[in-house]
Amino acid sequence: MNLMESPEHDVVVAGAGPVGLTLACELALAGTRVLVLERRTEVDRTIKAGAINTPSAEAFYRRGLLPALAEIQKEALGRFSSFAAGVRAAGEPAPVPAPRFAGHFAAIPLQAALLDASDPEFGDPGPAAAVGLVPQEPLERLLAERAAALGVEVRRGVTVTGLDADDTGVTVHTDAGEVRTGWLVGCDGGRSTVRKLAGFAFPGTDPEITGRQALVEMTGAEALGSGWQTTATGHYVHGPMPGRVLTVEFDGPPVDRDAPVTAREIEDSLRRVTGVDVTVTAVHTATRFTDNARQASTYRDGRVLLAGDAAHVHSPFGGQGLNLGIGDAVNLGWKLAATVHGWAPDGLLDTYTAERHPIGSWVLEWTRAQLAVMRPDPHARALRTVVRELLGTVEGTTHVVKRISGVLQRYDLPGGHPLTGRSAPDLAFADGSRLADHLRHGRALLVDLHDDPELRASAGGYGGRVDVLTAACPDRPGLAALLVRPDGCTAWAADTADGRTGVEAALRRWFGEPGRPVRRGEVRVSAENS
Repeated sequence: MNLMESPEHDVVVAGAGPVGLTLACELALAGTRVLVLERRTEVDRTIKAGAINTPSAEAFYRRGLLPALAEIQKEALGRFSSFAAGVRAAGEPAPVPAPRFAGHFAAIPLQAALLDASDPEFGDPGPAAAVGLVPQEPLERLLAERAAALGVEVRRGVTVTGLDADDTGVTVHTDAGEVRTGWLVGCDGGRSTVRKLAGFAFPGTDPEITGRQALVEMTGAEALGSGWQTTATGHYVHGPMPGRVLTVEFDGPPVDRDAPVTAREIEDSLRRVTGVDVTVTAVHTATRFTDNARQASTYRDGRVLLAGDAAHVHSPFGGQGLNLGIGDAVNLGWKLAATVHGWAPDGLLDTYTAERHPIGSWVLEWTRAQLAVMRPDPHARALRTVVRELLGTVEGTTHVVKRISGVLQRYDLPGGHPLTGRSAPDLAFADGSRLADHLRHGRALLVDLHDDPELRASAGGYGGRVDVLTAACPDRPGLAALLVRPDGCTAWAADTADGRTGVEAALRRWFGEPGRPVRRGEVRVSAENS
């Protein structure tokens, strides 16, 4: 099939993992014609991330996906319960994990009992706070279904082989032909073809570990501890679902990352790290990972952009990778759509790198710090003892959970209000609705909480870009108004004493000049998502 026979596409996304599919959904929601190319023929079943953080849960909640995510979490908890029951049967107590995100730092489990959930930095994510245990494979399937409902075309079994970019667009070469597009976004993983073909600089630090994660059948598992365990030679995890194991060895990166992961390899690694003579009889899914930590110097080069692991790679410790990529996609989607439609203010697309690169840089530093505490040498083990003591306090646990849960993420935006640059709180309105209910269409929202006609009039020229909502919020009597971007970030906010100062500047900064028409229909969405 020659891809040049297809209609023109505004954006081609390379990669149909969770990041690429999230981006495609955001673009389609904004009326952008998007094509997704994926080299795999079906959803990747390799065991990967096991949870989403607060910003990711909020992003999906704002698009109406929370009920589906809650069902995925329910199924995951059922598997965890099965594992816990098996461990208890072997004589070791193992409580079923609670939905609240806790996690670990450097393989040191964080105790939920030490978390101060009343800390104001946790904000008000609303019902999204109850969802976190969402494994990557079912999330990817859910996003594929949503993409199809939004009319996104996903072509599987197609490999990108080359690209030619100019001032007007990009010609993408594949093993199935060529396609001409206005923009190309590489969401094709840590060894991104798009990143390499476009020549993005990718500086960072080399790996020193080999990690393995698998779902297996084995004998002798009753002698393994559950959860994160530290030994003289490394670290391992057993659970929290039947057959799931993970090992970390400080013996350098694997010789061949592409070689199949065999039962013998998993068995040998488990025996070296645990000292237990387990026997692996079958491998259902397995993968290797390292602590290779690199980040693209910029996420945009002309009409080619990067998101997710294509833009940054690091070890999986702390569960940041999937969430970092979803954050990239949600931030980029509306900005790229605005650029396609012709109403984006100058420099809008460049704020993608400006806002997301610092968060990616922090994640790389966070994972490097964990490796320093996980090494098996005497100095690292001494440091580990100190860190464990700090994590045994309410203050230590709460600080780390705030970091890894994503609630401290904030973009450096103009304006002095405490909400500016942060994820918008899920305000509960007097009519029974919540803020997230009014963000499903993927447009910006100006919220008037004090029935101010002049405030509402300031958004009068932004039809198709900014919706206006007048509502009462009994829980926040001092908050007068806020402007929420399509990605859920608070672009401007004012208390009752502040007046309307700054709202017109914020509207222009993010949504261009009033009165500029949207090039095509501002949304394309199925009835079930309306």
